[in-house]
Amino acid sequence: MNPTTATTSSAAGVGATAGDAATATVDVRAALTPDRADELLDRTWRHRPGLIGWLSTTNHKDIALRFIVTALAFFAIAGLLAAAMRTQLARPGQRVLGPDLYNQFFTTHGTAMMFLFAVPIMKAIGLYFVPLMIGTRNVAFPRMNAFAYYLFLFTGLLLFGALALNVGADRGWFAYPPLSGPQFGPGKRPDVWTWVISLTEISALVGAVEIITTVFKQRAVGMSLARMPVFVWAQLITAFMVIFAMPSVMLASSMLSTDRMPTVNTHFFNPAEGGDVLLYQHLFWFFGHPEVYIIFIPATGFISDMIPVFARRKLFGYTAVVLSLIATAFIGFGLWVHHMFSTPVPELGQGMFTASSMLIAIPSGVQVFCWIATIWLGRPWIRTPMLYVLAFIVLFVCGGLTGVMTASVSVDLQVHDTFFVVAHLHYVLIGGAVFPLLGALHFWFPKWTGRMPSERIGVVAFVLVFVGFNLTFFPMHQLGLQGMTRRVYTYLPGTGWGPLNMLATIGAYVMALGLIVFACNFLVSCRRGRPAGDNPWHAPTLDWATTSPPRSYNFRFPPAVRSLYPLWSDDPAKTPVVIGLQLDRREVLTTTVMDARPAYRYELAGDSLLPLFLGVTVFLTFFGLIFHPWALPIFGGASGVILMVWFWRQNTVEKVHDHPGEPPGPVHRQRPRQ
Repeated sequence: MNPTTATTSSAAGVGATAGDAATATVDVRAALTPDRADELLDRTWRHRPGLIGWLSTTNHKDIALRFIVTALAFFAIAGLLAAAMRTQLARPGQRVLGPDLYNQFFTTHGTAMMFLFAVPIMKAIGLYFVPLMIGTRNVAFPRMNAFAYYLFLFTGLLLFGALALNVGADRGWFAYPPLSGPQFGPGKRPDVWTWVISLTEISALVGAVEIITTVFKQRAVGMSLARMPVFVWAQLITAFMVIFAMPSVMLASSMLSTDRMPTVNTHFFNPAEGGDVLLYQHLFWFFGHPEVYIIFIPATGFISDMIPVFARRKLFGYTAVVLSLIATAFIGFGLWVHHMFSTPVPELGQGMFTASSMLIAIPSGVQVFCWIATIWLGRPWIRTPMLYVLAFIVLFVCGGLTGVMTASVSVDLQVHDTFFVVAHLHYVLIGGAVFPLLGALHFWFPKWTGRMPSERIGVVAFVLVFVGFNLTFFPMHQLGLQGMTRRVYTYLPGTGWGPLNMLATIGAYVMALGLIVFACNFLVSCRRGRPAGDNPWHAPTLDWATTSPPRSYNFRFPPAVRSLYPLWSDDPAKTPVVIGLQLDRREVLTTTVMDARPAYRYELAGDSLLPLFLGVTVFLTFFGLIFHPWALPIFGGASGVILMVWFWRQNTVEKVHDHPGEPPGPVHRQRPRQ
């Protein structure tokens, strides 16, 4: 194909090499050098300067970094609450926290970690790197992405602001009725929890729609489903899980809130009026157990993309790993009743859910085998991210083994609601998600900042976190077997639980010190770190084909790929790129779902303050419901008006074809609503 013709046509061209494209651009317009093209693209894609530009940006990297920083801030606050609780439990009869404040700390800690940190930060890293890995310039719905962030931010401020005002949620991060019902949960504390959950899940659902649409319709030309990085697969599978799981907990929290509203006065969970408290548990845990895999599956995506880099070979069993992720997602929706073995569930149901709870260990075992085989057959390069990978494998296997133990009805009845379950939960979530996350942050830090973090300080931080984590949570297994129950704010000296609790508290402070060292390493390296270059790890995926940090438009020419590892397998000088996209409009090339063949040129929505206004309106609508149900029509009506204005905008879509040897041209034009 003649790249010059493709550049001058109104449709995107596919097939020229990067070098040809640059030359062709110069031939068509003498003044349009590659530097000039970069300047025009940057002018089109960057946000306006100043506060208004900062608030109105819809660039996926800006929004994702805000998600990440905000989620880490919420993690730090929730970690301080955990440190306070561990201090209270360090010795028998401590008076650091009273029972009421302890309940608020416990509930806020669990809610923040599950709903404001673990899920959002995994989604945020996906929103940053999925467009880069699939070779596009932004997510499919940029304004929706910004709206999701503002809603997430306001919700977190509501949760922690309520705690600061002594009206924090205090019925556990699960808020079981009847304790959270109107009879036993007076005041507004449970109402704060119900609407925090609804708002965070709206934000999560928006992010899931972003990921699914972007992956299916904006992949680089040639990136068929079989050539997607495992990280992209993990984000796609997680997004589908979010869509199926999150409405369940939103329904449960909304039903609970209407039970508590005097003017509505429903009785979904009130047994005296024909309600059923077990209905709430079914709805909650139908979300709650897939939630574990919504957190864990993106972490496995980190691992599956980092191991080939540091093992210096392609991932062993790529197809098996992807199928295992899909199997984990499917089976994950059939486990929720193992959280309810102590309730009157029929024995036949208990047996079936025991079997499915053990079955899910198989796909996880397949992934562990493939990771170990990749390392064994490669040439391991031990750097800080790889240390977190190795620690993850060990800790996740430990957490998985205790999970198989609690899948047994007889064992679960003995350890239910004890510290044994607390230990299991944290080995799975911290060992299986936070350790991969810390490794991923270290791995992608050069891409975000253009500088390398200190390797020596990184190792010190890893050792402190690893030792502190095991000192904190391993003794809890023994505490649980000795009968220490969860959610107690103190205990008597005669129980004999004091020494192990003191050890766990010391471990918590060691782990906190390691996280502080980790954070200091990053903050110092942002300014003083060694320049990293574009691809310091010699990684094979497209996110490392861009500059570090990436430009506002990601790629001067959206790439085309011919293999799973394009930077290892393809010659960059001979790899085709996409040319012909307009420089003065935010255009992307959409491709077909299965084979990623060119389909349309599509202009994305630009920067706007509408996402901020809509986020404020939706938040105030739900916030008003805490105090008065008539707030719904007032703020809901304003929200509807903004939505109508937002969706009224229309874009131009131009269909293209990619017949080999022919310049593409506009075939069909339509103006759909966004």
